[in-house]
Amino acid sequence: MPLVQQQPEAAGEINTLLGKGSEFEGKLTFEGTVRIDGKLAGEIFTDDVLVVGEGAEVNAEIEVGTIIIEGHVNGNLRAKRSVEIHAPGRVRGNIVTPSLFIDKGVIFEGNCQMESAATGTGIPVRPPGPMVPLSGPHPGGPLPGGPLPGGPLPGRPPGAG
Repeated sequence: MPLVQQQPEAAGEINTLLGKGSEFEGKLTFEGTVRIDGKLAGEIFTDDVLVVGEGAEVNAEIEVGTIIIEGHVNGNLRAKRSVEIHAPGRVRGNIVTPSLFIDKGVIFEGNCQMESAATGTGIPVRPPGPMVPLSGPHPGGPLPGGPLPGGPLPGRPPGAG
């Protein structure tokens, strides 16, 4: 008797299956949970759950409630609730979601923006730059190693290192 692998709880009952060996090109809109184990190219829209099974190849712009990925996805993802990427999943594209889970062994090439589900605005991030002032003494005291051996560099005033 073959063992049945349990699906992640977020997937719930699967309403539609695009099985292995199947190919679809176009715009997919649905309610409930859809699992893709074949190939899909185009666009995917739902407020519900999309499962990209191991071995699946999806080349699409995706807007969903929740997406669970174990296969390959090429394209940008926008999820209102969450994105889960499980090994051996691969994602090449940008992700916008309030909740992101990436399993060990996953390949993710792209950018991720974490947005609040309620407001849809980006979480403020610290602007790039140093975290400690560059002028004045080091806040933890002198740096290890002290001054450069042999005195100041040629053409530099004493104390300039």
